[in-house]
Amino acid sequence: MRKIQTQGVHHITITGADRQSTIDFWEGVLGMPFVFDQPNLDAPEQGHLYFDPGDGRLITVFTSEDRKPGRHRIDQGPGSLHHLAFNVSKVSFDQVVDRLDARGVKHSGVKDRGFMDSIYFREPNGMLIELASYRFEPPLGYTHTDVLHRAHLIRVAAGDDHIDTVHLADAIEKLVHEGTKTLSSDRAAQNPFAS
Repeated sequence: MRKIQTQGVHHITITGADRQSTIDFWEGVLGMPFVFDQPNLDAPEQGHLYFDPGDGRLITVFTSEDRKPGRHRIDQGPGSLHHLAFNVSKVSFDQVVDRLDARGVKHSGVKDRGFMDSIYFREPNGMLIELASYRFEPPLGYTHTDVLHRAHLIRVAAGDDHIDTVHLADAIEKLVHEGTKTLSSDRAAQNPFAS
């Protein structure tokens, strides 16, 4: 028996409401370019709109003119989507509260997640959306996942409850140490200010 090895998210498809409210939210609120549309090939009476969330992958939405947005709560039981999270830079994240407030959108306020900051709100059809901003940049050649994995190992070894900034800083230092060369014989922390 062999695994089917995935290599990333190809796309996520959501059942939306009508075409215009879909474009207004995904492009007009979240800034995702509307890159193409065609009929839903399994149900041609529906539209299938494609948006770029910023990483070259796709968020697609099935639309129908007989569905209007309704802010009802989406089922979050077992097997259901709890929320959809998008990465935003710190400069954008710092503006989210004001920009949601300007639209009258209820939100959670900023949540401290240790390794990132988050804010939650519902899109016009009731699906929970998270905007998340990492508190760190990975070293060159590494991903956020590499740093989080190493920070997890450091956190567990320390007996701490969750990843926080100290674990991230230590993880970044260790990855840089492992991934770069030096002419120094001693790479340990030093204090050149000591007398």
